[in-house]
Amino acid sequence: MKTYNVESFNLDHTKVQAPFVRLAGVKEGTADTIYKYDIRFIQPNEELMPMRAVHSLEHLIAENSRNHSEDIVDISPMGCQTGFYWTMLNDGNYERMLDLVESTLRDAMNAEELPAQNPVQCGSANHHDFEGAKKLAADMLAKRDEWHIVFKDEA
Repeated sequence: MKTYNVESFNLDHTKVQAPFVRLAGVKEGTADTIYKYDIRFIQPNEELMPMRAVHSLEHLIAENSRNHSEDIVDISPMGCQTGFYWTMLNDGNYERMLDLVESTLRDAMNAEELPAQNPVQCGSANHHDFEGAKKLAADMLAKRDEWHIVFKDEA
């Protein structure tokens, strides 16, 4: 099989078992290190997260995660609609990442309003599903004990 420049293109998506949290990449800079995590909510090639719910969950994660860590660089939804990439600055501690994801998803699940859901702060303010986002968070949290299992044969 051909090898690609993009790490996730070299991951055998038929062998993973969602949901999971995995370290997907590390970039060493002159003074800092970036850690990229694959936060997979949905089984690849079987289901999709609804785009409106993804958009709302992105808002919830982006805002609430920063209440728990100052080391977050970015949180980005995957184009395949199965999860998010979450990048951290100088913090590659896997257990701490699991705790950060858990705390952030609990905040999302318990949120009473969607941050920045207006035309001034969001480029697609009418394209949201707040309750759908909360359900995605709840479903992911329900399998918290399985997040460390990435491949089916590890179960």
